[in-house]
Amino acid sequence: MREREGEATAVTGDATPSLDLVFELLSNSRRRYALYYLNDRPAGVATVENLAENVIALERTIDGDEGDTAEPITVADSAAGQTGVRTELQHIHLPKLEDAGILEHDQRSETVRYWSQPSLEEWLEHAHHKEIK
Repeated sequence: MREREGEATAVTGDATPSLDLVFELLSNSRRRYALYYLNDRPAGVATVENLAENVIALERTIDGDEGDTAEPITVADSAAGQTGVRTELQHIHLPKLEDAGILEHDQRSETVRYWSQPSLEEWLEHAHHKEIK
């Protein structure tokens, strides 16, 4: 797991994160989409590859349906898009969630383990309900 540089904002299973931290974590759609997926997984475990695939699928579901005028997505575009999302997750979103104590990201096995946090999940569930119809 990542070494932390004295982060004071880490959340343990017993601690309740501040609303500021909860809303900061949920403010980015890719972090929300990743958390939606992890929250639904048995034991909260997923590979980074599966996480990226599901974030992309949710982005297409929510942002998609822009009509028949959209260009078809090619395999090359899809692979490049998945690589970009995966890279963003690994270098931006997963470290932020890990620093907050919400999950663990094992870079060697490329797996993520989500730690249940009731206060975060309350707002996550609300966001999911509003965002995904």
